[in-house]
Amino acid sequence: MRNEEMLLIPGPTPVVDSIYDALAQETRSHTDARFAAIFREALERTKEMLKTDGEVFVVSGSGTLAMEMAIINTVAPGEKILVISQGYFGDRFIKLGQAFGVLVDVVQSEWGKQVDPIEVEKQLAGTQYKAVTITHADTSTGVAADLEVLVPIIKQHGALVILDGVCATAAMEEDMSKEYGEANAKIDVILTGSQKAIGVPPGLAIVAFNQTALAAREKLGQVPGYYTDIYNWIPIMHDPQKYFATPPVNLVYAYNEGMRLVLEEGMEKRYKRHTAYGKAVRAALAVYGMKALAEETAAAATLSCILYPEGLDDVGFRAALAQKGLIVAGALAHLAGKAFRIGHMGNTTEEMLERAIVLIGETMNEQGFSVDFSKAVDVFKGIATAQAF
Repeated sequence: MRNEEMLLIPGPTPVVDSIYDALAQETRSHTDARFAAIFREALERTKEMLKTDGEVFVVSGSGTLAMEMAIINTVAPGEKILVISQGYFGDRFIKLGQAFGVLVDVVQSEWGKQVDPIEVEKQLAGTQYKAVTITHADTSTGVAADLEVLVPIIKQHGALVILDGVCATAAMEEDMSKEYGEANAKIDVILTGSQKAIGVPPGLAIVAFNQTALAAREKLGQVPGYYTDIYNWIPIMHDPQKYFATPPVNLVYAYNEGMRLVLEEGMEKRYKRHTAYGKAVRAALAVYGMKALAEETAAAATLSCILYPEGLDDVGFRAALAQKGLIVAGALAHLAGKAFRIGHMGNTTEEMLERAIVLIGETMNEQGFSVDFSKAVDVFKGIATAQAF
């Protein structure tokens, strides 16, 4: 990779040379047949990745825009949604729903833990909801949602399942054709962004609707959005030479290459690799006395929120790592200064993560701790190599 730094934050993530090369191709007209062919290929690859029988949308914007598209095209003002929140980004659905007049209830977990499915069941039993939102991997906590448990509970109560895959798509299983424990217990909407496990620069909002979600959109009639109304985008997704709003031509080039790499590796292999790298990073950092916020059974494959040992200064530690070319992220909300977040997804390699373990150990030693980074590397390599392949 031509990157000068190791960008191991929860997104954006490292970009490989072939994606940079695609991004740098000549900018063509957004109605050019050559561009349209690339866009079509990217859309078909997105459908293949998510295994949807409905529509996919790739538009200029962030994951937050994708969240908005998911809500306004399925839920009308005055209708109710239930937000399953396992951190900061689950909570974001609360204000988003309220901005469009949607009534919002929340089942919230303690940070670092999964939501109790019994509480979800109780909430659904007492109120009729149009949709339930799930954040697959919360970027603030590193907690993964248990879809095997949550999806069938939600579908038993007749609600749509809206899955926020921003920090999970292409690294953790998201299969819209899959039935979770019973007939038709499927994910209805998946939303994500380009810059995390897909490994493309930021700037694309990606949303997939199955036929059930599309039927819900049809019943709504007019929605409180224009750019975010999927009815304005469906003609473009069917024929990218048509015009609604100018697409980010070069980002679409890059996205198509990113999707090619995702599918070339194979989804099952990607899921296994990400799971192995996550376990290996957390186990190696535990050698340093650093504890992951999420228990291993609830930990996301894409990022980890790591609690500092007593006495380690957050700002000084991350600044020292940055001087060495390793960029990690601070923690959010009440964990600010008490933890850091490290990404291990997308185009991130085993060699990069191993180097990160060394640099973290060296930096701790420089700041007055005494840790054995050779042992931590051995732990990392043992798990990463054994479980990834």
